[in-house]
Amino acid sequence: MEKLQLDELDFSKHNGLIPVVALSSETGEVLMQAYANLEALKLTQSSGYAHYWSRSRGKLWKKGETSGNLQKIEKILVDCDADALVYQVLQKGPVCHTGEGSCFYRELVKDLT
Repeated sequence: MEKLQLDELDFSKHNGLIPVVALSSETGEVLMQAYANLEALKLTQSSGYAHYWSRSRGKLWKKGETSGNLQKIEKILVDCDADALVYQVLQKGPVCHTGEGSCFYRELVKDLT
């Protein structure tokens, strides 16, 4: 598997942010989607736990810092354009603020027109 350095990532397309999908390394389930800036990614790499950039609060956050529902990083995958990431994580507790195991627990109704 090809390995990339931080300076090879493209933060230019989303105003300094990269979309991140958190994926359970145990089940393969998509847990959540968030954004990371360079500082969040450096903290993720150095600590071994998922850090993100909150667009609504305008600040860094460590997933599970207050709830205890931490995401331990197993692997970080980079897409072909180097502008999106997958964090493969060991998730402790529910991931969603609603208490659900995944933020993707709802399905969009089909357009029947």
